[in-house]
Amino acid sequence: MSSKLWLRRWSADDAQSVLTAFTDPAMSWQVSEPITSLDSADRWLAVQSDQWARGVAFAFAVVDGEDTVLGNVAVSAVNRRHATGWVSYWTTQRARGQGVASKACRTLARWAFDDAGLFRLELGHRVNNPASCRVALAAGFAVEGIERQKLEYDGTRYDVERHARLATDEEPALS
Repeated sequence: MSSKLWLRRWSADDAQSVLTAFTDPAMSWQVSEPITSLDSADRWLAVQSDQWARGVAFAFAVVDGEDTVLGNVAVSAVNRRHATGWVSYWTTQRARGQGVASKACRTLARWAFDDAGLFRLELGHRVNNPASCRVALAAGFAVEGIERQKLEYDGTRYDVERHARLATDEEPALS
């Protein structure tokens, strides 16, 4: 894997990469509709494109120097009145543990502040997901508190730790 990372818009040509990413069982909870075929991957990509066109969400493929998809970062739930958005991210199995998500989130945040005109970005993760917490902290998102039993997966409720980053916050140090 190349050490350089790029963010680019998703394209229809990425369907196989999306399908491959979602064959990982750890990814199943990342989407409301399971991605189990090229058709479902195409639908996921179409949603990303439609949301971008409507200005309500902006998803980027995270790629290396060979344009290999390593993950996704997005800002959604964009509220123009308050200049806020919700950040989400995932990485492929081969990209995990290498700083890909935190680097991509730092880049996404800078884009959201400078190009999309947002002021506040929020994200959350289950408290039993320390890797996601490390991503958020490394990307400069400060802890703001716990939302008790916010999420439910397979009949179990999970607390969520909320993080936020403001356009006026200092850039996080590169690790």
